Amino acid sequence: MRVRRVRVGLKGWGGVGAMAAVCVLALAFVLLLPWTQSHGGGSTGQGGPGAAAGSPAADATCTAPEKQTLAPSTADGPTIAAIKARTGEKRKLIVGVDQNSFRWGYRDPNNTGAELEGFDIDLVHRIAQDILGDPDAVQFKAIPTNQRIPAIQEGRVDMVVRTMTISCTRLADVAFSAPYFTTGQQVLAPKSSTITGYNDTLAKKKVCTATGSTANTKLADDKKANKIASTVDISTTVPSQLNCLVLLQLGEVDAVVTDGALAASQAAQDPTVELKGAPFTTEYYGVAMKKDASDLVRRVNQILVGYRASGWQASYDKWLSATLGTDAAKSQPPTPPQYLRTS
Repeated sequence: MRVRRVRVGLKGWGGVGAMAAVCVLALAFVLLLPWTQSHGGGSTGQGGPGAAAGSPAADATCTAPEKQTLAPSTADGPTIAAIKARTGEKRKLIVGVDQNSFRWGYRDPNNTGAELEGFDIDLVHRIAQDILGDPDAVQFKAIPTNQRIPAIQEGRVDMVVRTMTISCTRLADVAFSAPYFTTGQQVLAPKSSTITGYNDTLAKKKVCTATGSTANTKLADDKKANKIASTVDISTTVPSQLNCLVLLQLGEVDAVVTDGALAASQAAQDPTVELKGAPFTTEYYGVAMKKDASDLVRRVNQILVGYRASGWQASYDKWLSATLGTDAAKSQPPTPPQYLRTS
């Protein structure tokens, strides 16, 4: 990889230490990316295969994926019973999360113990409290973007709470809860860039996305449909979206396309980059689970009813107001949700 000028400015991560951390991260990325794209995962979900050859076709009748879920219920079922049957140290909810998304799921080295924290992590603790009676009865498994669905299907985790957009394509592989956050795709680029948004200024630019992300799908679909310039280079994909920020800092790509909520957090880490233009999609984050885990889906939806009423706003204020603004209305999930599935 040809390394150009590095743009570094991680707020709140400590001056020279921050620069060293980014350099280490960049070096690790350069050395490990080929391995992560070509090797299997293992129980931690840190590795994983490269992009699959093609993806499942979306359900032609699916027009509102955020509504394709089950009505809330407090009843236990076989999935929940199996979780509760775990004994000793293993009696925990196993959840796939991110550990590198600032304000969502990350480890702050300035905090004692550097425990996982963030908006998604708060929701996980709430789910564990309801199901197991203990907010800390959680085994976190850090998984890259392209391993979220395999981790669920292979039973490595009970659920994934990792800024995962509900989509018709993904509904072919996993079940989702009702939405817990509203966002949309946006462009992230250096402040000095001539890029102004998701428009013709992306022509002849190299754009980075995470493999298996809705951003990657959107770009590929729009390029095929001639909705963006044919000269937009979308060939750069990475296992996890934070790697795109590293490539942007290295000058190896011109822009990143990802969820606006994540892009805002990345801009907060590096003041030399900024969001360009308004969101160009409307998407919803949901908790992902196995397709046959109907009782767990219903239980999580019941938990979300209470969480919207008490807990969601406090978590938003703590973690996201600094990057997304104090008005949370545009980020709140639709309430009450309209459930289209009955079984």
